[in-house]
Amino acid sequence: MERSTDRKIVLITGASSGFGRLTAEALARDGHTVYASMRDIAGRNAGTPEAFARLAGESGADLRAVELDVQSQPSVDAAVARVIAETGRIDVLVHNAGHMAFGPAEAFTPEQYAQLYDSNVLGTQRVNRAVLPHLRARRRGLLVWVSSSSSAGGTPPYLAPYFAAKAAMDAIAVQYARELSRWGIETSIIVPGAFTSGTRHFAHAGTPADEAVAGEYEAGPYAGFGAQVQKAFAEIVPPDADVSAVAEAIVRVVDAPFGQRPFRVHIDPAQDGADVGFAVLDRLRAEMLRRVGLSDLLTPAMPA
Repeated sequence: MERSTDRKIVLITGASSGFGRLTAEALARDGHTVYASMRDIAGRNAGTPEAFARLAGESGADLRAVELDVQSQPSVDAAVARVIAETGRIDVLVHNAGHMAFGPAEAFTPEQYAQLYDSNVLGTQRVNRAVLPHLRARRRGLLVWVSSSSSAGGTPPYLAPYFAAKAAMDAIAVQYARELSRWGIETSIIVPGAFTSGTRHFAHAGTPADEAVAGEYEAGPYAGFGAQVQKAFAEIVPPDADVSAVAEAIVRVVDAPFGQRPFRVHIDPAQDGADVGFAVLDRLRAEMLRRVGLSDLLTPAMPA
């Protein structure tokens, strides 16, 4: 990959594995300074800084691990303060942190729904409130949101809490785009489809707390349904589907000139139709803004 000549300071949430880690490594190799944030660097992710150091030694990449828990405002504030103290600015914020849950919707407690919403949705608000004042002061910046094709494409059951949270995050991303465009801050929403290898989404997915209800589903007409869903997923994803395509798409967005960054980018090997669904939704939303005389919100203001 050709290295970028316009080095940016990038903060990525949820970068210990999966899309986040691949993106962090790809952007660093591309010549950007990347702060790959994650929880528990002193514990379960203790080996990550060493891995980043090896990458730096091999390729000259500037990749730095930073402690950040999107469910804690003090943790978010401390991480952002560190980035600003070390570099003086943040140019790009990548919202990637999130968690999946798998099982019958009824078997998850309301508290589990709230916790999943907290990590997938409220976490983005905590990080935005820490980062956006810096971007607005400079009247420039880029927000990249890692959404999900489930928000407008075909969806299987047993992923209701996760799909609901991702849909909420996508809706917030759209509204933020309108409210930040006059500040010269751009938005790109990355829409990955189903990837059954290369990430640990299913392996680390949460399970229902109400085991009695889950057991009733398993003993009734939905016996074995969880395995059936995962098998169906695996069968529609091409064997050559490469999860690194998501990271490569984000690198292209970051490297694109101001004003030429796409609002949405779809990376969907299973082709669940989200590209069609979002094309209609985004067009309707844009037309409404034009009808009420707010079409300028669709294009970020050129920085002074």
